[in-house]
Amino acid sequence: MLVSAKEMLTKAKAGKYAVGQFNINNLEWTKAILLTAEELKSPVILGVSEGAGKYMCGYTTVVGMVNGMIKELGITVPVALHLDHGSYEGAKKCIEAGFSSVMFDGSHYPIEENIEKTKELVGVCNELGLSLEAEVGAIGGEEDGVIGTGECADPKECKMIADLGVTMLAAGIGNIHGKYPENWAGLSFDTLDAIQQLTGDMPLVLHGGTGIPADMIKKAISLGVSKINVNTECQLAFAAATREYIEAGKDLQGKGFDPRKLLAPGFEAIKATVKEKMELFGSVGKA
Repeated sequence: MLVSAKEMLTKAKAGKYAVGQFNINNLEWTKAILLTAEELKSPVILGVSEGAGKYMCGYTTVVGMVNGMIKELGITVPVALHLDHGSYEGAKKCIEAGFSSVMFDGSHYPIEENIEKTKELVGVCNELGLSLEAEVGAIGGEEDGVIGTGECADPKECKMIADLGVTMLAAGIGNIHGKYPENWAGLSFDTLDAIQQLTGDMPLVLHGGTGIPADMIKKAISLGVSKINVNTECQLAFAAATREYIEAGKDLQGKGFDPRKLLAPGFEAIKATVKEKMELFGSVGKA
């Protein structure tokens, strides 16, 4: 059964560790992440971007697949199914489809409009017992066509959004989606510190977790980051393992072309990546 991310993140914030949000793109991704979470007894958040939701035939299909897997695989750890960087309309669709958590990304709106729309969704989510993530200040890089340059959020605006009663808050602290450029300046811990001082117990979210050095991740967790999003890293691991399999000509040996065989190395590579992240984030054994 899917759960809201509220309890797992409140515990993570108090315990100074972070829960990973791993984005799913298909059945292999979902199965690899769920099995790894179960093996490591770690809570987990499955992230779905609007683009991935469309690719997987819509949110109802995603909910059906995830619920089916939790049951069939005997998953006992807390699992939240979360809309990543949702639009206002997207958030409403996911709530209807049965997601247990949504993100409304109003960071590109003027702060007043971000507050107004977030406030309305807080009411809806509270009524249904779902968790809600809000965002202030653009996160750098590109995600589903939204481009930001790694700017930092205004701590005062963060407090305004946190005070609306959202579950968790994503704030730009110089982080970027995708691969980090050579000239990346690193995370702004001063901004993070200032945000945490104003938002108190609110679990903070770090987007663009791929490629941030381990020491920076640990420092961010010590300053209140309780949820870290990972997507690109699993995609790169999957692609590299699949490439290796095909370049070695294994798809031409016996029934090596069978998708179950062809996708197995990539599936294992996702599991290894998720395990490494859960260990780094400190969520192992916290289910």
